[in-house]
Amino acid sequence: MSDTAETSSPAAVGSSPAAPRALLVGAGGMGKTWGKNVKGHPELAMLAGWVDLRDGAAAAAADELELTGVVTGTDFAKLLADVRPDFVIDVTIPEAHHDVTVAALAAGVPVLGEKPMAHTMEAAREMIAASERSGKLYMVSQSRRYDGRLRAFREQIAANLGAVGILNADFYIGAHFGGFRDEMDSVLLLDMAIHSFDQARYLLGDADPVSVYCEEFNPSWSWYKGDASATALFEMANGVRFTYRGSWCAEGLSSSWECDWRAVGSNGTAKWDGNGAPVVQTVLGPNGFMSKMNDVATAELPQNVPGGIAGSLLDFVNALKTGATPMGECHDNIKSLAMVFAAIESAKTGQRVPIVI
Repeated sequence: MSDTAETSSPAAVGSSPAAPRALLVGAGGMGKTWGKNVKGHPELAMLAGWVDLRDGAAAAAADELELTGVVTGTDFAKLLADVRPDFVIDVTIPEAHHDVTVAALAAGVPVLGEKPMAHTMEAAREMIAASERSGKLYMVSQSRRYDGRLRAFREQIAANLGAVGILNADFYIGAHFGGFRDEMDSVLLLDMAIHSFDQARYLLGDADPVSVYCEEFNPSWSWYKGDASATALFEMANGVRFTYRGSWCAEGLSSSWECDWRAVGSNGTAKWDGNGAPVVQTVLGPNGFMSKMNDVATAELPQNVPGGIAGSLLDFVNALKTGATPMGECHDNIKSLAMVFAAIESAKTGQRVPIVI
């Protein structure tokens, strides 16, 4: 299979001369979304190359986005050598994350990868070791962390609730994807719950997970082959309990994609429905059977802060330039991944499972 090389200056894609050059791996739906993300932020990065195993897929995606000056092809190793990018964006399927990431890091190229980090904990540990050997950054894009509403919720929890003891998340959406998700085992836990588990750690100040008891199941009407519903109880650091209830085959009255959250602490409760601003009530004092409560004024939501994968790109590029540690850096993100695989193990064994990083 041949590679296509188009030549033009970086200015042809509207980038700043100082913007780092990216090689994008994967030209499926999410790959195209990342292509749009890079194109839409020329002050952060420019797309220098695009690779996909399917012959012509990367070139077609670049044409669809009206990109010029982008080298496309099917051979990742060849494009990595030819393009010599400043970083790689890995938007392949989870089973391919390990090989793409390890190869890029071995070549001395930092990696910004899509979630989940890997398809096994063993693969994830090898990817971290590759980052350590190369001395290059490997970051996983946990895009929900860059939602200004989630950030406001985290700030309200920290400022108002005192010692947090309970965190709950509910996720109920009837998602008819088609394609590979319909055939996945543990589709909810492996493909989606990683977001919620990572959000929980973020809301609790990046707390470490300790153990989990989980049940996953598939209702009779589910259109998924694997289990698309789950309930999990996590013990987190400092004795906090995080509960997750979710289903990807729940039709009607959907939750938001961000979950419906409740945090309970010694001083009160905070809620966020995943859409608007969080709401908070704190204890004013005793009032008979029920304490007297105070409605805390809603915090002003952050404005003009890049969210989603735009936030991931900004955080990553800033880390490359400054040496700062971004959210989703591999040594931290593996803790969220460990929650997923421990939950799956618990569901299979019917036992409470310690979470080992």
